[in-house]
Amino acid sequence: MTRIRPCGDDALRIEPADLHDRHDIALHLRACGNWPEVVTGRTTVTVQVDLARLGLDQARTLLNAQLAGVAPRATRATVPLVLPARFGGEAGPDLDDLAARTGMAAADIVRALCDSPLRVDLVGFTPGFAYLDGVDPALQAQRLATPRRRVAAGSIGLLTGQVGLYALAGPGGWPLVGRICRPLFDGAATPPFLLHTGQPVRLQAVDGP
Repeated sequence: MTRIRPCGDDALRIEPADLHDRHDIALHLRACGNWPEVVTGRTTVTVQVDLARLGLDQARTLLNAQLAGVAPRATRATVPLVLPARFGGEAGPDLDDLAARTGMAAADIVRALCDSPLRVDLVGFTPGFAYLDGVDPALQAQRLATPRRRVAAGSIGLLTGQVGLYALAGPGGWPLVGRICRPLFDGAATPPFLLHTGQPVRLQAVDGP
């Protein structure tokens, strides 16, 4: 059973009966246009209420009505966004070391990543940084003992159970196995970041720049 609870003075928190539904709930609520902010968490979706327009009781009634309009899972779009990427070498400096540590061939790691049905679970840490789940459980990786001071934009980090995509350059401690070949951030676009929570993604290995 989906629950709605108060969250502070001007927000409501949705606790979905099925955690996998929270991405579709957030996407639907953003499209409704009634909420100044919709935030997806690991287990919840929180909406900010414009108290100049709605009281919390009115907001709860509206929210219940909108939740009833979320499409059944069987009818939701599942076409993934294909992201071409280069793996290994300068683009993925930790790939060979990861292969040596796990006993897997580098090519098998790349193949497993590209075959994984990835989905953006959360966005955070730095602006636009995307945490993707759905990673092949055979891929095992731990954080670097010494984080890098600068990781290039588009870099693909790998931890056990997750892929991390760096939309912007900055510090990071994930082992890097590759780099996306297209920008994940465009300051002239609306929204400026390519990835959003709930989005299905597939990595596609390419050769060359």
